[in-house]
Amino acid sequence: MELNNVKETEVLVVGAGPTGLTLACDLARRAVRTLVVEQSDTLFPGSRGKGIQPRTMEVLNDLGVLDAVLAAGGTAPVGMVWQNGVRQGERDMFERPGPTETEPYSEPWLLPQWRTQQILHQRLTELGGSVAFGTALTGITQDADAVTAELSNGTVRAAYAVAADGGRSSVRPALGIAMTGDSVDPALMLVADVRIPALDRLNWHIFPGGGSTGYLAVCPLPGTDDFQVVGQFGQGEPDISPEGVRELIAARTHLAANDVTEVLWASDFRPRAALADRFREGRVFLAGDAAHVHSPAGGQGLNTSVQDAYNLGWKLGQVLRHGAPASLLDTYEEERLPVAAQMLGLSTRIHRGQEQRGAATMQLGLGYRGGPLSFGSAGALQAGDRAPDGPLPGTRRLFDLFRGPHFTLLAVGTDAELPLLEGELVHVHRIDAYEPYGKGLFLVRPDGYVGWAGEDATGLSDYLARVTS
Repeated sequence: MELNNVKETEVLVVGAGPTGLTLACDLARRAVRTLVVEQSDTLFPGSRGKGIQPRTMEVLNDLGVLDAVLAAGGTAPVGMVWQNGVRQGERDMFERPGPTETEPYSEPWLLPQWRTQQILHQRLTELGGSVAFGTALTGITQDADAVTAELSNGTVRAAYAVAADGGRSSVRPALGIAMTGDSVDPALMLVADVRIPALDRLNWHIFPGGGSTGYLAVCPLPGTDDFQVVGQFGQGEPDISPEGVRELIAARTHLAANDVTEVLWASDFRPRAALADRFREGRVFLAGDAAHVHSPAGGQGLNTSVQDAYNLGWKLGQVLRHGAPASLLDTYEEERLPVAAQMLGLSTRIHRGQEQRGAATMQLGLGYRGGPLSFGSAGALQAGDRAPDGPLPGTRRLFDLFRGPHFTLLAVGTDAELPLLEGELVHVHRIDAYEPYGKGLFLVRPDGYVGWAGEDATGLSDYLARVTS
């Protein structure tokens, strides 16, 4: 809607990376009017954030894109260590415990970031949304009622805005929010997408280096003909030109420069860990790399970012569509800032060799126990825990019941009386006793965490009043 040449929307999302696209998809299925603006003319072209952790796979399942993600990606290959052009043996960099009834995704799924963004963008289009490419934010102000954003092609007024514009966010400094952190490693890094037909795709090839020469890793990217190359520089600065990338590979491996038939994309960076001092200023929120910047070690950055969006999306939807009090939005920072700090620490320890990749990197153990939206316990679970998956009669699973923008009230192994609930907002299901839950009532939030739990419905209506009208 246009009003005095000012476009109006409910939520302005700045940035069309994985964070912004996830948020836009979630808001679109909640019928929240959303404008996504992206300064670049196209989606990000590189593979940078290539590892999707199991918890993020669950998010993508809920958003309706898991089949596309599974079709386009693959499991991480086992590492192969090389020395002087000779294979030294395999070394797996990941724990692979195997899927269970409660955790159907049990190891990282490799998918280049550009493909993840394509899938999310396609999903957004299916939901009726779009991205305004080639549109830069040039200024942002706010008052008690809305945010006013000056764009390169006009002015937008929105009830809320979300900065999903990356580690070099223009929104964050405009809000006066500082970012605290430091370098994880003094060595510069190069990352590039290349094609090397002469190299097999059965392993993640690792060239340890030594002395002043840093390591080089060459990982095949499933669903493509590409490899991602990551190189560390103990001295000097990376040359990210195609010739420079070819020369780097030739210098550190048994391959010749002309074995690299294409250099598709390249970038350099210095690993650092930084956390915004706060994730909100009035009606503007920070999400993803705009709020926290990780070392790529352990694959936590993209995943933590997607889950920021997943946490914020349902809360904006409840406030804008279901009459929830605006104070619900305070819980975004209260829940996500501690998680981001925890994941930053994990990434840094893995980068420095102080901790190995393991269960913590899969993010299935993260939760919000003791948080502002976690009340009660029953059976085997406490409020704030991730709601486990499990089989149901026939071919359905618990995750099928949770999928969608609604809350789910599970009555597990109990005949406890339930209050009359709004069908669109809260779906109610009674199931037999199931050990991962035990017996009781469990209200599962739209983002898959138990918000409220009890042996009977005492307190349930009060909880729902906090998150609805």
